[in-house]
Amino acid sequence: MSVSRRRFLVAGVGGATALAAAGWLLWPAPGHAPGRVALDDDGAAVLAALVPALLDTALPMQPDLRTAALDDIVIGVDRAIAGLPPYAQGELAQLFSLLSLWPVRVALVHSTRPWNGIDAQSAARFLERLRTSRSMLLRSAYDALHQLVFAAWYASPRSWTSIGYGGPPRLW
Repeated sequence: MSVSRRRFLVAGVGGATALAAAGWLLWPAPGHAPGRVALDDDGAAVLAALVPALLDTALPMQPDLRTAALDDIVIGVDRAIAGLPPYAQGELAQLFSLLSLWPVRVALVHSTRPWNGIDAQSAARFLERLRTSRSMLLRSAYDALHQLVFAAWYASPRSWTSIGYGGPPRLW
């Protein structure tokens, strides 16, 4: 079946309109908590839901230490994103904005709950779907989330004792 020029142009205009509408809807809204530069509140909520699934038993089990570790990781990821080139920052902002949308969360996470109500098992299943997806875009999203979270965790002094690292050497 061949595509007519008219059908091709209509599809192109329709696609461009859809992309423009998505870009307008996904434009990151300001909403940064004190201490954060690159992540808005929605991005921080997405991360807080995904970190326990990514780090599993590496996180402390005591609730107060676990909460402090999660806060450190969100701040660490925020700092890492802030140090990236503007293009990469924009892509990550779009990823977090997209994941914050209800229809996307329902489609990808299979949950109608907000991110702060998603349990670790649901988050782990979502991450596994990203990791094993046939879509290169979804696998890239998984890689970015995985690398940012692990970098923030292992850069945090909270993780050092559990891996037997005494910290950086003292120079004087």
